[in-house]
Amino acid sequence: MGHHILPGNPPIALCLRRSPRARRISLRISALDGRVTLTLPKGLCEREALAFARQKEDWMRRHLAAQKPEVQIAHGAEVPVEGRIMRVAQGAGRRVLVKEDTLWVPGEVAPRLQAWLKVLARERLVKASDRYAASLGRPYSRITLRDTRSRWGSCASSGALSYSWRLIMAPAEVLDYVAAHEVAHLAEMNHSPAFWAEVARLLPDYETPRQWLRANGAGLHRYRFG
Repeated sequence: MGHHILPGNPPIALCLRRSPRARRISLRISALDGRVTLTLPKGLCEREALAFARQKEDWMRRHLAAQKPEVQIAHGAEVPVEGRIMRVAQGAGRRVLVKEDTLWVPGEVAPRLQAWLKVLARERLVKASDRYAASLGRPYSRITLRDTRSRWGSCASSGALSYSWRLIMAPAEVLDYVAAHEVAHLAEMNHSPAFWAEVARLLPDYETPRQWLRANGAGLHRYRFG
């Protein structure tokens, strides 16, 4: 992958990538980190690709300006918990306490809050997965929490379910949708009409949280705990 800087205020860093499968030039801005990737089909020279990028400069700048900044978890930061914005404050004792719209976090704030969110995420995801698996009539083997950017959940042929712990920051119905989606794969390991029929049976109004996740899910990765 090559790199190029498009001058301006501010300059835009472009990642140039060649793909033998690409039929035409494409431009993509990552919703996670704002990275701009220019994909070139075989045979297209860099000069033509950069000319294409310059034609799209106004579009790129509008999209980059609209992206929300990262949030480093510290005292005074705001973080969503089950879709509700909470303010982080210095707590005492050993436990994270929730009082109205404030999270009182003792000790080293970022790792303590991340650990608390993971515990809450596991509790909610196990409960949702148990409910949907019982409705489906098919058990799962285990649940693993990860921090993946490529997907919100997965289901292995062994019956093992995996979820992103960041789902605990989304509205509760969004977490429920992902659980229903992955549990439905216990019956249909595909995305066929039969699979979506199972999802609809488990969660009739799945389309609303599905659209929320597609529109807003990437924003859950703005919150940095490291």
